[in-house]
Amino acid sequence: MVEKTRGRKEEVVTREYTINLHKRLHGCTFKKKAPKAIKEIRKFAQKAMGTKDVRVDVKLNKHIWSRGIRSVPRRIRVRIARRRNDDEDAKEELYSLVTVAEIAAEGLKGLGTKVIDDDE
Repeated sequence: MVEKTRGRKEEVVTREYTINLHKRLHGCTFKKKAPKAIKEIRKFAQKAMGTKDVRVDVKLNKHIWSRGIRSVPRRIRVRIARRRNDDEDAKEELYSLVTVAEIAAEGLKGLGTKVIDDDE
């Protein structure tokens, strides 16, 4: 028999991504831009990490809404961490936590996906 090994989606990992919100919100009504941005970030994290349970940090939410409902930032640098669920009665054993990452003075362009070590 072959031993069952852990898949890629099973391990706990943290990565940094740059999300281009401008292209994801193109053509969106002004009064729906910030709520749609949060939904798009959730969708992005769900696809990138392979978890249904995505939790958005309060600071990330404040950053999206900082310029109002219609002036959402064009790009945002986020840190997505796939973590183990501590609740026994949880449906999913893993969840994703999305937080806003600090950005360099040069800006967001050219920054790729970066895997973050746990000891940082």
